[in-house]
Amino acid sequence: MQNDFRVSLVIPVRDEAATISDLVASIHSQTLPASEIVFVDGGSLDNTVQILRQSAQKDPLVQLIEAPSATPGRGRNIGIEAASNDWIALTDAGISLEPSWLERLVKEIERDPSVNLVFGAYQPRTGTFFEQCAAASFVPAKQQRPGGLMRGPSVASCLLHRSVWRAVGGFPDLRAAEDLVFIERCQQVARIAWAPQAVVSWQLQPTLKSTFRRFALYSYHNVLAGRQRYWHYGIARKYLLALGILILAAVHRPAWLFVLGVAAIARVAKSIWTYDEQKRLATLCNPVRLLLVATILVVVDLATFVGWGRALWHKARNTEDSMARV
Repeated sequence: MQNDFRVSLVIPVRDEAATISDLVASIHSQTLPASEIVFVDGGSLDNTVQILRQSAQKDPLVQLIEAPSATPGRGRNIGIEAASNDWIALTDAGISLEPSWLERLVKEIERDPSVNLVFGAYQPRTGTFFEQCAAASFVPAKQQRPGGLMRGPSVASCLLHRSVWRAVGGFPDLRAAEDLVFIERCQQVARIAWAPQAVVSWQLQPTLKSTFRRFALYSYHNVLAGRQRYWHYGIARKYLLALGILILAAVHRPAWLFVLGVAAIARVAKSIWTYDEQKRLATLCNPVRLLLVATILVVVDLATFVGWGRALWHKARNTEDSMARV
């Protein structure tokens, strides 16, 4: 490993008091330490800032920038701008880094110095049965990349040169989907490598209620970012089709309900089968798993529509206010 390869690690945070200590511990356990760790707090109302101030007092490599009301996109831009190195590693709050994460990302640059963006992998932590079912419901399956199977690309697990960030105009100032927009732009200009063994993990929401709240928030901000065609429209088409089948069952034959039931079971089975890397029939045929995955899918769909409706209402109110001022 080159001794002169210096990396700044940039992380936007907000209200992460419950998880930030685990993240800091995983940063300090890296086999290749970052030469600088920049946290950008976007206005935490809990003890996140106090915890990070204590970390900064103990470790001179830790830098805390307080940027009240900063979105994750703007927070990353602030952190990258303040970083003293040209190589920037990015991750998120609520994440834990595998000990060799940064070292494996850097190795891809050393293997091919023309590379200016490396994506590592991410995975959910699935310690409980609910978390296993939640992962099967909405976590993407691994894809084949150079070097092996992995989930990605993700801003929560990447290393890039500052020139790439500048070339795409930085991150959009958004609270959600800013990472997706940034990645799409980077794929147009960057020379990309993949590091399947550079893994970060994150904790899924532990209950149906918290899962609903999280996806409703994601949905709301994704609609405000104008990303409906990538998520919302597909779900809407499914339910419009289901509505059509229900109408057929009402006006033609009740047997159409069988078609609807088969389609629903197929969706659940596909989610379980696609996520399960070992393709085990026992997993697919577990009735409790089928029922819970189905429930989580419905909850996520409902949250999607609730967030969508809130965003449309927000846009309509803003339009009315703008017209009133005119």
